[in-house]
Amino acid sequence: MVFNSLTFVVFFAVVLAVHSLPLPWGLKKLNLLLASYLFYAAWNPPFILLLWASTVVDWLVARQIHRQETHTRRKAWLIVSLVVNLGFLGFFKYGSFVLGNWAVLMNAVGVHYRQPEWNILLPVGISFYTFHSMSYTLDIYWRRVGPIPKLFDFALFVAFFTQLVAGPILRTSDLVPQFARPRTATRNQLCWGLALMTFGLFEKVVLADGAFAPVADAVFRAKGPVSSLDAWLGTLAFSGQIFCDFAGYSIVAIGAALCLGFNIPDNFRFPYAATGFSDFWRRWHISLSTWLRDYLYIPLGGNRKGEARTYTNLMVTMLLGGLWHGANWTFVVWGALHGFYLIINHAWINLSRQWFEARAPTGRGRRFLGLLVGRSITFTAVVVGWTVFRSESIRDAMTLLKGMAGLNGFVLPWNWQGHLSRVPESILQMFIFGDTPGFTGGSEVVWLLVLLGMVWIAPNTQEILRRHRPALNWQPEDRVIAAFQKLVWQPTLIWLAIISVGAVISISRLSAVSEFLYFQF
Repeated sequence: MVFNSLTFVVFFAVVLAVHSLPLPWGLKKLNLLLASYLFYAAWNPPFILLLWASTVVDWLVARQIHRQETHTRRKAWLIVSLVVNLGFLGFFKYGSFVLGNWAVLMNAVGVHYRQPEWNILLPVGISFYTFHSMSYTLDIYWRRVGPIPKLFDFALFVAFFTQLVAGPILRTSDLVPQFARPRTATRNQLCWGLALMTFGLFEKVVLADGAFAPVADAVFRAKGPVSSLDAWLGTLAFSGQIFCDFAGYSIVAIGAALCLGFNIPDNFRFPYAATGFSDFWRRWHISLSTWLRDYLYIPLGGNRKGEARTYTNLMVTMLLGGLWHGANWTFVVWGALHGFYLIINHAWINLSRQWFEARAPTGRGRRFLGLLVGRSITFTAVVVGWTVFRSESIRDAMTLLKGMAGLNGFVLPWNWQGHLSRVPESILQMFIFGDTPGFTGGSEVVWLLVLLGMVWIAPNTQEILRRHRPALNWQPEDRVIAAFQKLVWQPTLIWLAIISVGAVISISRLSAVSEFLYFQF
C-alpha cells in the first residue's frame, strides 16, 4: 500500500474514524497496531514475520542488556541484536550483490564459479524498520534511554504505518512517550495534518511524477550517449524528482501522524539551499544523517582523534550510508563522493579559520555574493552526485557525466532548425540537430526554473505552518520568514480553496499509482 493510492485514502479514513471513537486508549493503540500490520502486509504478507522477529528480538535483548551489570555481558547481548538485524538486512538486501561480486572476483583470478540463482524478494522498508528497531538496543546499551516495559508499545513504535517503510527514521524517545496517554487530534491538528497530506501528495503526484520523472527517465534510460543539454536537464530533473518524491512522502507521514494526534520529526529543511556539504546533510534526510552521526560516526571517534581520523570516520560513515541505499556499486560510489565532499568541507572550514577569518567579506552585498557562490557550488556538486545515484551502473554514470562535461557534443531538437534561421552560422556550427530524449521543448526548462525558485525562495510546508509547529524538530529559516511573513496557514477561505484545489488535483491523479523512490531502499 502506498500513500498515493485510493486504497490508502480509504484505509486512512477508516483508521482515523476508529481512532476518533470514544474507546479506551488500549483499544485505540490496538487499532493502530493492527492497521500498521495490515498496511505492511498489503505488499507481501509473509514478510510481516520478519517485522515481528526484529521487534521481539530487540525488545527482549534490550531487557537483557539493561539487566546486565558487566560490560562484557551487555556487549554480548548487543551483538545478538546486531547479528539478527544486520543478518536479515544482509541476506535479503545484499545477498545477490555479494554473490555477484564474488563470482566476478573468482573468475578474475581464474577460478570457475557459477553464481547460484537468487530469487529472494526484498522486503519493502527493511532498511528503515531495521534502523528503527536497532536504535533502541543501541540506546539501551549506551544508557541513553530506559527499557520500554510493554512489548505492545515497542511493537507499535516499530510498525507505526506513517513512517514504517520510508521514514522518517525515529528513535523510541521520539514516539514511545506519546503512547503513554490518550491522544486524539484537535480540530486544528486535524486541519494541519490534512493540509500537510495534501501538500505532500501534490509534491509526489504532480511535481515528482508529473513534471520531473518523464524528463529524468527519458535521459537516464536513453540508449547511448546523450548531449550536454540533455544530460544536465535529465540530472536536474532527477534532482527535483527525488526531492519532491521523498520530501512529499515525509510530509504525508508527518501529516498522517498529526491527524492521529502524534508528532514525528521533520525530515527535510531546504536541502538544495545548503551552503556546504555538512549543511546539506543537516537538511537532507535529517533522520538518516543524524542516525549515522549518532550510531556510527561518533562511536567511531567522530572528530575527537585528530584530522586524519576525522576524515577516515567521515568516509567510512558515508560509504556505509551510500550502501544503505541499495546493493549497487553506484550507491557506494555516491557515498564515497559525499564522503569526499565532507572531507573537503571540513578541511576548508579549518583552513578558513586559520587564514581567512580576519579577512571575511564585510558588507551586505559581499556576504550575499559569498552565500550565493557557496550555495551554487554545493548544489552543483550534489547534482553531480545524483547522476551516479540514479544510474544503473558506473559505466552509465560515466557516460552521463561525460555528457554533462560537453564531451558528447551539444545537440538541439530537430524541430528547432526552422526557429534558429536568423542565428549566425558560426554559432550554429557549435551544435548538432538530432534526437534529444530529455529536451523536447521549453516546458522542461520552465519546470526546472520552478524547482530552483521553490528551493531558493519559496517556503516549505513547515514554514507555512510555522505558527503551529507540526513537527518535533522544526527550526525556522530566517530568510524565508522575512520574505514571506504573510504566507502562513490560517483557517480562511483562501487557504481552504488552495488546499481543496491541491487535494482535487492530487486525488485525480491517484489512478496512476507509482511507488515512492525510497521504497526500493
